[in-house]
Formats: sequence, structure tokens, C-alpha cells
Amino acid sequence: MPVTRRDFLSLVRTRRDELSIAEVIASRGHEELMAMQASGAAGQAGGGQAGQGRGGGRGGGRAGGAGAPAALPEGVEVIRISSNENPLGPGKAVLDSIVGKFPEAGRYPFNSTPSEGKLAETIAALHKTKPENVVLGGGSQEILKSAIRTFTSPFRPLVTGAPTFENCTGQARKMGHPVYEVKVDSQFRINLEDMLTVVRGAGLVFLNNPNNPTATVHGLKSVADFVERVRRISPDTVILIDEAYHEYVTDPEYQTAIPLALATPNVFVARTFSKAFGMAGMRIGYAIGSLDTVKPLARVKMPYNISVFGIAASIAALGDPKHIEAERARNTEVRAMTTKALVDLGCKPTASNGNFIFVDVGQPAATFRAACAKQGVNVGRDFPPFEGSHARISIGTKAEMERAITVFRDVLRPVAPVGGGGGR
Repeated sequence: MPVTRRDFLSLVRTRRDELSIAEVIASRGHEELMAMQASGAAGQAGGGQAGQGRGGGRGGGRAGGAGAPAALPEGVEVIRISSNENPLGPGKAVLDSIVGKFPEAGRYPFNSTPSEGKLAETIAALHKTKPENVVLGGGSQEILKSAIRTFTSPFRPLVTGAPTFENCTGQARKMGHPVYEVKVDSQFRINLEDMLTVVRGAGLVFLNNPNNPTATVHGLKSVADFVERVRRISPDTVILIDEAYHEYVTDPEYQTAIPLALATPNVFVARTFSKAFGMAGMRIGYAIGSLDTVKPLARVKMPYNISVFGIAASIAALGDPKHIEAERARNTEVRAMTTKALVDLGCKPTASNGNFIFVDVGQPAATFRAACAKQGVNVGRDFPPFEGSHARISIGTKAEMERAITVFRDVLRPVAPVGGGGGR
């Protein structure tokens, strides 16, 4: 029996405790849960080890993390600020496009209207290039894993930051490929200078910009200079620049590296619809670069790796720039409010350019996380080597963050931050 739009809406709105459509698509908490399970920490209230999974699909749903949830008073809802999702989910244009594609649910993505080819065309047009320069993925997570499979080997290592998004590190280690982790610099940015000392002969360099979890960013000049020097030292090394949080950046020196990637061999950029676009549950991402660079990724991608609904949603999202502008402004305002509250408590946050904050809370992240979870606030997992001092806090709605700040004040009181988690 076919499902009508009305039937679908009734499925998710039958009871007050049901998730809304937007919440389902945003998939809040999924990243943290997946990361913790991948790290073998599913029975703890917190932390994965660096290099054991993306934890961000690009975030844990219950108080206390993936293990036994903390008991909460009746009627208290968990605030999930552990996975760097857009707390509002996608805009109306996206929701309408998804519901409108029900009649084509029986089609494969290459045979639907619009098709996956149309999505590639839309992305290419946005960046003034050709569809063959775009490779679609099931979230940018598939793109990153494909890059490890394609460009690294037992003899060609991965060079990456520490801490950074763990997907590439975890995949390389599962495959038995060597990994060189380079600790972030004194400003918690990816340490480009130190990366250059180990880049010769590498198969892949992973540059997360903005960097998750530290929320810091490099300007375009620094990125371009780094790319030029890597190309000179090790011309066969491929450079992957992950711009998952591009839409949230407010640093005026930052610009996307996509034009650089399109003009430079062995460089490509990964993007996702999981963050500002609010579609973490839809699993859509893409790689973009020169044809010779991205063609190997197309050869190893999963067949039919994106859904008919995801295609329609992504095209609708790209056609609604005002929604993204509004989300950037909302995030910037709430991020500033949260940062000020943490600074007033004596904590030391980094200069955030994402929808999350990396902050010295003056105690182990696991201690802070467990205390917050007891009051219904889930914050991020451990990020070695700073698990002894720093926590990652995702930015929720203004109302969520006002409640979270009240919990932070109770948990932290004024603290005297300690330095260095694992030492600097």
C-alpha cells in the first residue's frame, strides 16, 4: 500500500515524544555514538581514542553516552551537544523536497528525477567546474575512507593532525597502513610546519580546515603555501582538505580551497551536507578537484551510495542560500554567548570557527562529561592528547545553550584551567 505525504507526517508526529522530521534528518547524537563504539568505549560515558572512527557519521543520544544512561528526573530532556550537528535540522525547502520524492522511492538514484548526475551538475555549477570533477559520497565519511583506500599503502603513510577528525586515522590503522600524527601548534591549529617534516613519501595528507575538534582554521594563504611546499617536497603525495565546517567560518582570512584544488594536481576538497545544511541523517557528501585526482575515488565508491531523497534534499539545500546565511548568523551569536560564559568561568576556549568549542575546563574531559550528563547535557568525547584538560562542546539552539551554561556553572564553578591534557 503506497505511503502518502500525510501518512509519513503522521508517523513522526503521532506522539509528543516522537522525533520531528527535521530531527530525524539532522540525526543528532549519531556521530558521538558511532565514534565511541568504534573506539571500544561504548560502555563508558565518554571517550574514543584518536584514530578510531569519525564520531561525527559527522556525535551520543542519551545522557551519559553510549553506555548506561544517567537517570534523569521525569520530564527532563537530554541536550545533545556532542556531535556538531545543526540543532534545527534542514530548512523547509529541503523537507518539502524529501516528502515530494515519495513517488520515486522505487527508483535507483541514477534513474530518478532529479538523478545523482543532476546533483553533480548542481555542485559543479556552484563551483564553476564540470560534473566530472565531482564525486558524490555517503556523507564525506565515505570520501575520506575511499581516500585512505586509494592513496595510502603499507609503504605510503597517512600524515594527519593530532587531535583531528579521526576517520582517516582509524581507516588507515585498520588497513595496517602507517600513520604520522602531528600535534597541533600552540594556537591549537593544524601544525603545517611540522607536517612538512614528515611529508616526503606520504600517500595522503589530511588537512581538516576548520579542524575538528579544536575549531581552529588556517587562512587561504597559509593553505596555499603549504600545498605548494608539499608539492615541491613530495609531488606524488595527495592532499585532502576537509571543509566540513566551511559554512560556519567567520575568520576573514579564510576562503575555500576549492579553486586551488581544481587548479592543482593531487589536491582535492571534501564537503558535507551534514553540518550547516542540517542533513547528517541523509548522508550526502562530495569530493571536488581535478579530474585526474578525483577519478580514482569514483572507481572505489559504493554503487548507489546516495538515496533519491538525499539527491532531492541536497539540490534543494543548495538552492536556498538564505537558510544557510541565517544558520551561520544563529550559530555565530550562540557560539559567542557560550564562549563568553565559559571565559567568565575561568575556562580557556580556542578561537572557534565551527559550530563547536574546544575549551580547557580545568579537569579531565571524562570528569566534566560525566558531571554534565547527570544533569542531562551530553558533551563530546575524549580527544587525545588533550583529554586531561579539554572538552568539545557543540553549539545547540540558544535555549539549549542557556540551559547548558547553567549546568556548566554548576559543574565548573570558577575553575583554574590546567594546561596541556597530554602535554604540549
